[in-house]
Amino acid sequence: MTSLSPERSGAVQADATAQDIYDAGMAVRREVLGNEHVDRANANMDSFTEDFQDMITRIAWGGIWTRPGLSRQMRSAVTLTALVAHGHWEELAMHIRAALNNGLSRDEIKEILLQTAIYCSVPSANSAFKTAQKVFAEIDANEPN
Repeated sequence: MTSLSPERSGAVQADATAQDIYDAGMAVRREVLGNEHVDRANANMDSFTEDFQDMITRIAWGGIWTRPGLSRQMRSAVTLTALVAHGHWEELAMHIRAALNNGLSRDEIKEILLQTAIYCSVPSANSAFKTAQKVFAEIDANEPN
């Protein structure tokens, strides 16, 4: 069996343990979403949701977001587009914040949302713009003067 190179697989290496992948996923999850969000998700976890939280940390964050093939900004752009396409507005709000954490500007997010109007639908983009406005207003209201 050939081992996968770090350039191809991020945290998912042939010799990686499930704990290695989880830990790498949790680190990226915290970097992208922020400690406050992850701490809140963990505090709300119960026996019903713990398997789901473990799965998204290992597979989404440890398996995909640790891969070096795309920048965090590009991963955010793709994620925003997918969330608009499927109408996941609560997740979109979270990932708009994450996109800012990943270095995208508000203008870049606006351009991504404009692009979604063409490929996802104008009504979806309309909802996405409303979601982004709300997120930006919340961020601005919480910034120290």
